[in-house]
Amino acid sequence: MDIEIVVVPDCPNEAPAAELLRRTLDDAGLNGTAFTTRTVTDRAEAELTGFTGSPTILIDGRDPFAEPGRPAGLACRVYATRGGLSGLPDPDRLREALAAAAHTRPRH
Repeated sequence: MDIEIVVVPDCPNEAPAAELLRRTLDDAGLNGTAFTTRTVTDRAEAELTGFTGSPTILIDGRDPFAEPGRPAGLACRVYATRGGLSGLPDPDRLREALAAAAHTRPRH
């Protein structure tokens, strides 16, 4: 599984997103799964990649929290969670997205 956290420079939610992702991977039994962090530094790159806010977690290149019609840009991202608006995705929805991606991967 290819997992990436995409952020803007100095994103205050970069470290909390990495902690949430690591904890969720571990809780899901995916302890050996690594992830990378990439920084988007300009509007052109944001538009080219469809980046809609920091932090964005991509699983196999897909944003499981994508909102249709949301414009690309260099901004903080706000997620609708069960507890209200947050700078991080809902942990249960993240777990579901990771489990779905792990389940659909071909076995060798």
